[in-house]
Amino acid sequence: MKQVVALAKRRGFIFPGSEIYGGLANTYDYGPLGVELLRNLKNYWWDFFVTQRENIYGLETSVLMNPKVWESSGHTQSFSDALVECKQCHQRTRADHLIENKLKNVKAEGKNTEELQELILDNEIKCPHCGKFNWTPPREFNLLFETHIGIVPENQSLAYLRGETAQGMFVDFKHILDTMSPKLPFGLAQSGKCFRNEITKGQQVFRTLEFDLAELEYFIDKKGWEKEFDFWKAEIEKFAASLGVKKEKLKWRPHAKHELSHYSKRTEDLDYKFPFGYKEWYACAYRTDFDLKNHMEKSGVDLQYTDPKTQKKLIPHVIEPTFGLSRSVLVLLIDAYTQEKDRVVLKLDPKMAPYKIAVFPLLANKPKLITQARDIFKTLSKKYSTAWDVNANIGKRYRRQDEAGTPWCITVDFDTLKDKTVTVRDRDSMKQTRIKINKLIKYFEEKL
Repeated sequence: MKQVVALAKRRGFIFPGSEIYGGLANTYDYGPLGVELLRNLKNYWWDFFVTQRENIYGLETSVLMNPKVWESSGHTQSFSDALVECKQCHQRTRADHLIENKLKNVKAEGKNTEELQELILDNEIKCPHCGKFNWTPPREFNLLFETHIGIVPENQSLAYLRGETAQGMFVDFKHILDTMSPKLPFGLAQSGKCFRNEITKGQQVFRTLEFDLAELEYFIDKKGWEKEFDFWKAEIEKFAASLGVKKEKLKWRPHAKHELSHYSKRTEDLDYKFPFGYKEWYACAYRTDFDLKNHMEKSGVDLQYTDPKTQKKLIPHVIEPTFGLSRSVLVLLIDAYTQEKDRVVLKLDPKMAPYKIAVFPLLANKPKLITQARDIFKTLSKKYSTAWDVNANIGKRYRRQDEAGTPWCITVDFDTLKDKTVTVRDRDSMKQTRIKINKLIKYFEEKL
């Protein structure tokens, strides 16, 4: 994990947030390579789940909504975790994470405060910061970020930063019925920033205050929901595998009854084997008709679906696949990180790689080589994300691109000026092939 975090900073994937001012805990910035990787993930997710499906509709809803949305959805009452504080050093942490870090075979997430207190006391779990055993009793704290709308303090009104994208889709459900006239089953999808006021401990972007989330709400008749649930589980797993992640590091874990969210009847996590153990990567939840029913009751607006054939009205049930995109960046970096005898290489799937190709002139002080390499760069960059590098010797440039996960490097040398061929070097095998300049586009089209 330390090696991956160091590489992420060194190569411009992920930086600590506000670092020149001492940082802000659990915030991170995406550097030039990180933002490209995250953008590739977002675009690929959208293509996989929205563009290629005729019955999935995309949305982009607001981060800020009427606070009644969160009251109606149950988040102001039930969206919480248990906090404990060390009386000795005043270090705060999530009670379930404290327990799970000390008792490797215990799953504490979702347990109530009494059960957590019992586990801490029975096992005499000490503070990881100061080593003392002197905790406050666990107490609930809400994960929603509060903010205020308005310029004049006495006229400000309470609002929340969204903790999930799902509620925007439920609130816009009637608009979709009116504008798109969809037929069951159909889905709504969106990705965007979400915020959770969580207490987290390290592990980089695994759990942060601000993160990119992608969710799909699939509306169905409740009959046969088990079949739909299994279908979307398979689609989630197919998507994960298509990112190039090692299948042996994935496993499904059903939530126990005490772990289920207030809206869920069944939830399963697709766990990934991180260096710190198996943890949730993606998830699939059966939300029943909880959300639409509550919003209909609280708002007074009819959110029922009318069957076009029978004219029968019903409140659809929902299957929800959920994808942590920020967390996916960390998964891909960990999974692709490879330490070989004389190099470190990120063996990213080419479609995820920040740069698909890097172009080098063999020497930085030869104008003819520079001109020819620039022409190739301009041609390729119209179609592919392409890096330009003239710093240091060619060996160091190769190593730099290996660490960046760039699948192919093109070197323009003196033979190029004679026969219009270049050297194309493969990242994983390090094999070098001579290819005609006018054949490069076709070559990469076959690869990508």
